[in-house]
Amino acid sequence: MTRSDVHEEGARPDGAPRRSGPPDGGRSEGRHAPEDGDAPGRGQGRPRGGRGRRVLRWSATTLAVLILGTAGAGYLYYDHLNDNLVKGERSSGDSKARRSEPNAAGQTPLNILLIGSDSRASQANVELGGGRDTRGNPPLGDVQMLIHLAADRRSAAVVSIPRDTRVDIPKCTDPDTGATYPATNDIINTSLARGGPGCTLATWENLTGVYVDHWMTIDFAGVVRMADAVGGVDVCVNQNVWDRPLPGVPGGSGLKLRAGTTKVEGVEALQWLRTRHAWGSDILRTRAQRMYMNSMIRTLRGQNVFTDTGRLTGLAEAATKSLRVSEEIGSVKKLYDLAMQLRTVPPDRITMTTLPTVADPQNANHLLPAGESAERMWAMLRDDVSFDKKGGRTTQNGGGKASRQVRTADPSAPDDRIEVLVSNATRSATEGPVTGRAGVIAQELAAKGFTRAVRDTSAALAEERTVVRYPSAGLQGDAQRVAKSLGIPMTSVRRSADVAGVTVVVGADWREGDTYPRQEPPKAGDLPADVDSLSAAEKGACMNVYAPYRW
Repeated sequence: MTRSDVHEEGARPDGAPRRSGPPDGGRSEGRHAPEDGDAPGRGQGRPRGGRGRRVLRWSATTLAVLILGTAGAGYLYYDHLNDNLVKGERSSGDSKARRSEPNAAGQTPLNILLIGSDSRASQANVELGGGRDTRGNPPLGDVQMLIHLAADRRSAAVVSIPRDTRVDIPKCTDPDTGATYPATNDIINTSLARGGPGCTLATWENLTGVYVDHWMTIDFAGVVRMADAVGGVDVCVNQNVWDRPLPGVPGGSGLKLRAGTTKVEGVEALQWLRTRHAWGSDILRTRAQRMYMNSMIRTLRGQNVFTDTGRLTGLAEAATKSLRVSEEIGSVKKLYDLAMQLRTVPPDRITMTTLPTVADPQNANHLLPAGESAERMWAMLRDDVSFDKKGGRTTQNGGGKASRQVRTADPSAPDDRIEVLVSNATRSATEGPVTGRAGVIAQELAAKGFTRAVRDTSAALAEERTVVRYPSAGLQGDAQRVAKSLGIPMTSVRRSADVAGVTVVVGADWREGDTYPRQEPPKAGDLPADVDSLSAAEKGACMNVYAPYRW
């Protein structure tokens, strides 16, 4: 929930319940404060509400990456631009993800986490985001998107997670303060306050199994700076739209447009990104935001910034002042090289999606990853399978034959000398644990000759995928031997500092049977049916307006 939920959202005219925030209008579990107000309509001055700024930030972060890819002349300002950049530690939390194996050409995918911070640490952010009484509160990561650039650099996928999605957040240590936060289960936007962007990165890695190379963050002031630097963006509605307060439904963004295509900037761009009532749901608002982002990418690609020195330097200046980045990419040259890789992907190979979710039975205002659908999406990212139908897997990191053949030169001990602990982690976001599961697999291992296999008697954990973990290089061969006996792919054998010996963690993907179910490798374009995806090349996309908000 963002700070504007109480004043902006309200109930729908048809009486359908809203899911944007807690019934009392405060922060979920003490974390959210109310907004100062809604964004104004045309001609009413600068908007006061913070929700739209956070939404605008969602587009501006990716935009900042793209802009740097056009900033060849920005090397004239190299030292100055480098001084603008603020850097931080890549990961500050416990993570079990590992880098993808390179493909035959030696290429690996590139994953960048984009985070929109609602920090009110500066006066500029307080003025833009409202919530003056919450200036000292830890920031929330209300906008989070993962950009996956394929190993062959021919396609890209962008996946966002709704801010109120409940996930497991690992133990994190704030690199700035030294404060340590224990592992918890909470909505994902709180991860930023539990160890900074590095904790959010570790949360994503544990949720997805995808190694995240870098993070980038942007705050309110950065969003405004970038929005001003970009200029207008084309948006489209199928009917006249006016997102305004209605009887019994307070709030609204103030967006008022005629049917057809309109170039929006400034306040109107903010209103477009804040609008929810006029589209009919939060999910449709996400679609409107992605349409705006796609249009912005096309706008940037069509601008001849190389021959417009003033515009070029303005964009580069805004980008470096707006971003905080992980230290591995903490220079203009590294950001430039990164953006040049992103620019190689044609718009029709850029697919934007949102994580499939279901309602959280514990809290109607929260969401949960949608089990099998979410896992299929993560598998496509882990295996580097394109979200569009024009490509395929470009690494050998999937669950098929290639990945099962990965081996190590380290030999294993005799089966009856390998000590194995089996843990029950079959609890998932939507289902409870399977009682006795660890004992069943331990018995199966014993029957196969691993007589030192025992079950873990501690409480059931939650892991979407079954893994075999080992603490040191000397036990890698033993771990792989155990995995092979159960049919677990070698890519699920991982070194981890949080186990004392070879440990089989039976995940939610193996709730029955004594042999790990064969995982068919995903195919290009094989996204779940409940995923609303958009291609950056879709120029004719328009939003339908919810009937009460037409004029």
